[in-house]
Amino acid sequence: MTDAAFTLGIEEEYLLVDRETGDLREAPEGLMEACASELEGQVSPEFLQCQIEIGTRVCRDIAGARDDLRRLRTTVSAHAAAHGLSPIAVSCHPFADWKDQHHTDRARYNRLAEDLGGVVRRMLICGMHVHVGLPDDETRIDLMGQLSYFLPHMLALSASSPFWQGQDTRLASYRLTVFDNLPRTGLPPLFTSWAEYQRTTETLIELGLIEDTTKIWWDLRPSHRFPTLETRICDVSPRMEDALSLAALAQCLARFLHRLRQKNQRWRIYDRFLVNENRWRAQRYGTAEGLIDFGARAIIPLTQAVGDIRELIAEDAAALGCEAEIARLSHIAETGTSAARQRAVYAAAREAGQDHETAMRAVVHHLVEEYHLDL
Repeated sequence: MTDAAFTLGIEEEYLLVDRETGDLREAPEGLMEACASELEGQVSPEFLQCQIEIGTRVCRDIAGARDDLRRLRTTVSAHAAAHGLSPIAVSCHPFADWKDQHHTDRARYNRLAEDLGGVVRRMLICGMHVHVGLPDDETRIDLMGQLSYFLPHMLALSASSPFWQGQDTRLASYRLTVFDNLPRTGLPPLFTSWAEYQRTTETLIELGLIEDTTKIWWDLRPSHRFPTLETRICDVSPRMEDALSLAALAQCLARFLHRLRQKNQRWRIYDRFLVNENRWRAQRYGTAEGLIDFGARAIIPLTQAVGDIRELIAEDAAALGCEAEIARLSHIAETGTSAARQRAVYAAAREAGQDHETAMRAVVHHLVEEYHLDL
């Protein structure tokens, strides 16, 4: 097995906020032009005018991904600062109202607004996508069905959207509540072959319902543009190092499942009903309440689940040079994700005598600090 196959690419979506007030702001034209000029195709507008998307180059390993992601985050921050703005890497702005936002005036986004109607207006959410290189079509489809088991674990470790329109939703990832209102979302179906995947998706294309498979937004999918398997379940992480650990996890899991395939073995595929229950638990509780171990028929703490996964992929983490990043996952499971930290900042502000609005703004300033923590 050549590890060269398991290349990495990371896409992140950021929100732009006023550096003083924390209010959501639309991207000035000059900001996008400056970023596009310096980052040469690695940055683009997103659906809403207050969003900006970046994508790393194809990276051989996590060290290369770190260098490129740091460069991208730093560049966006520097150009935003020139306009009195800052990016935040979070899946929901703590207090902004989606009704006040406007979508970007581009043909693709205009079509989305027309096709999806009022549902798409609420899409004031951001995510992180991780591409892992797997050149063979059949391998991508085979691994997609098996890797789906681990998607709730990745969601639980990434949760960063507890607040929505100034209210605590009591969810760790409210983002999925919004995203799941779109069609063609959620866990991917099970396919037995690449040909079956093509027949299924091409039905919608031939009927003119979608232009291509970029309009299929499953939590995990074969990329339309690249020979990769694209993990899309994660909330975006305020801390860059957390994002890199999640990317390393996707990379190691792909290599682990590929190793099983080479030995004519595979990870057990559980009914989507059960995996969806874990998906909900991750969405609701993040790292706090544990996930179902279907083999043991028990709910186990996320710390234990992460420890079990680390044992499975230890060989792969060593081969791919990301042992430190994988070890960090246990720290996240033990101490909590951004969702817990945001709630702690809000609670501390209220205990200090600040009113609700001021405490909400304190959460945004905390997110600005976390964006820059690892740069």
